[in-house]
Amino acid sequence: QVQLVESGGGLVQPGGSLRLSCVASGIIFPWYTMNWYRQAPGKQRELVAAVTNGRSTNYVDSVKGRFTISRDNAKRTIYLQMNSLKPEDTAVYYCNAELSRQNYWGQGTQVTVSS
Repeated sequence: QVQLVESGGGLVQPGGSLRLSCVASGIIFPWYTMNWYRQAPGKQRELVAAVTNGRSTNYVDSVKGRFTISRDNAKRTIYLQMNSLKPEDTAVYYCNAELSRQNYWGQGTQVTVSS
């Protein structure tokens, strides 16, 4: 059974930082591209950041220079370090594991940026 469990969300003031984590089980973790998506109320889910099995990374333009995705294969975990947070970063953040036609999702963690 595949499980992706996110943690680290919460309420933070603009300009603050949070670090999200996602622990995976039930997959051969090093083989997978791991992604962070987010979905704000009334908006479509968007890909925020990705790290491939070769550790190449990609970011949506709106978070470049502020967010950093990383992976620890030994811990079967990915991270999203989010700095200089803005109110528009408010969303539910989802962990995703992707390999060919296989696609798995976590339950999401809420991030709210507000003063």
